[in-house]
Amino acid sequence: MGGFAWYEIGQEGLPHPQTFQRSVELLRRFLGEIKGAYPVNPERLVLLGFSQGTVMAYAAALLDPEPIRGIAALSGYVPHKSGLPLKLQQLNGFPVFISHGAYDEVIPVGLARESAELLRAAGADIVYHEYLMGHEVREETLRDLSVWMRKLLS
Repeated sequence: MGGFAWYEIGQEGLPHPQTFQRSVELLRRFLGEIKGAYPVNPERLVLLGFSQGTVMAYAAALLDPEPIRGIAALSGYVPHKSGLPLKLQQLNGFPVFISHGAYDEVIPVGLARESAELLRAAGADIVYHEYLMGHEVREETLRDLSVWMRKLLS
């Protein structure tokens, strides 16, 4: 489809295991390196992703939620069927912004709804927005995300 990919696509809602795990390991190492190289305040560290980037943000944050302030998930899903040991029991009040297009032709909106319910059941503080759009980010998405971020980081 063109563009950058974090991993090969497996089945719907399930990334290709080897390429996904390799990318998750690289992302987690990168997060550790930037915390060591820069004065990163974990109270202000929010992982934001779009599409596969959302799946990666979920994976990195849910493997180790402690140093992360929240997740902004645009048009993606929680990779809970990937076999990774996600810490879904430790999310009491954990902030998550979820946005998704109702007409998303790449990642079905049902996966975002399922993710929201999974995280809500785990105690996360979910803000969910569904827009009349496809697999994209529009101005209204950015407006709602900006409101959420300002409130979260103030």
